[in-house]
Amino acid sequence: MPSGFGRLWTAQTVSSLGDGVTHAALPLLALTLTRDPMALAVVTAAGTLPWLLFGVLGGALVDRWDRRRTMWLTDAARAVLLALPAGAAALDLLSVPLLAAVAFLLGLGQLFFDTAATAYLPDLLGRDPALLERANARLRGTQTAASGFAGPPAGSALLALGRSVPLLADALSFALSALLVRSLPAAPRPVPQARESLLRQARAGASYVFRDRLLLGLALRPAVGNIAFLAVETVLALFAHERLGIGTLGFGLLLTAEATGGLLGAGIASFLGRRLGTGTALTCTAAVEGLAILGLAAAPDPYAAGLALAVCGAGMGATMVLGPSLRQAIVPARLMGRVASTSRMLAMCAAPFGAFLGGWLATAHDVRTPLYAAAGLLLTMTAVTATMTSNSRVEAALRDAATAGGPTGSTPGAGPTPEDGPGRPASGEPVIEGAAEAR
Repeated sequence: MPSGFGRLWTAQTVSSLGDGVTHAALPLLALTLTRDPMALAVVTAAGTLPWLLFGVLGGALVDRWDRRRTMWLTDAARAVLLALPAGAAALDLLSVPLLAAVAFLLGLGQLFFDTAATAYLPDLLGRDPALLERANARLRGTQTAASGFAGPPAGSALLALGRSVPLLADALSFALSALLVRSLPAAPRPVPQARESLLRQARAGASYVFRDRLLLGLALRPAVGNIAFLAVETVLALFAHERLGIGTLGFGLLLTAEATGGLLGAGIASFLGRRLGTGTALTCTAAVEGLAILGLAAAPDPYAAGLALAVCGAGMGATMVLGPSLRQAIVPARLMGRVASTSRMLAMCAAPFGAFLGGWLATAHDVRTPLYAAAGLLLTMTAVTATMTSNSRVEAALRDAATAGGPTGSTPGAGPTPEDGPGRPASGEPVIEGAAEAR
């Protein structure tokens, strides 16, 4: 691995730790201001709105900008942003609208940083598929550990020291990340295209995904997966209490089991890709997720439920390494931001449907019904996308990428320009898209 990856890895680990702190602190801060569920929901939802409103346009902007500069400026801006609510908390001027605005702007910063980082990594690693899998496994593993294990407890503990303390801690994490990213080697700027509007470039990037069977197949996984997983998460606490007979501590242990499985899945993703082929591995991990949720629905006790969640987490962890690595190895650099943001936007748009589906099914039928429905959705999605993401399609796309002539995809055969329209033949079939973040 090049030395620059170590700095990027450290930067994202530090930033993920800060994200975990804020993820726990913001709702708790809102809870000190109001007990109105709708007000609390506004603060939670505000962080997802940028992906819904600006996802594709943000990707188009990242494809115009210097990716390294975008990352460090975004983190520097988020560090400054968090100083505002920290100061308001110290002066007892904190309010729900301010927290909602901060959550929205932090989400907007995440949109630009994550998209730019996804586009920058292939350039840093020379678009080598094996290196990309190793890199994404490390990034995913440490992100899960920092934001899922260490960050939330730290956020709760820091909040006990003062309402501004967790916000200042997250601001420090963004500042350190910005300094580390700024020291990274410069990446090639995307090859300029003919002058055209931002909206048209965004539309061309989205079309590149929708008109390509392999890209579309992989984009469907996080979209359908989010419907299923949010349906489960909406009723999981109620399911654990009513059906498994466990309290708050036991519920926390269930979530820890899922996160532990995610770490394991990220660690074995490259092995699965080598042994089964990336396409088959992705199909198998998707099937494992569906079967694990089915097992959770039928679990007779907390131990079986914890095992099912751990297996589901392992499937998700492996998918979230293999999918993005594949996308980064194939998609031309000039389109990487738009392709990544389109896939992420689909996943984010699907999530609210899953939440409403889970709540409605539990109200109309039984608390287990959303889990059975989620398992059915995941298994159906696996069957539908299996041929779209087969090993033969993946191998054809990798061969095309290897002969495309450079990381920018600027030579003939590297993919369409926005003027030409999306889609690139690869042995009679189009190119690929990686599975975006599924939760």
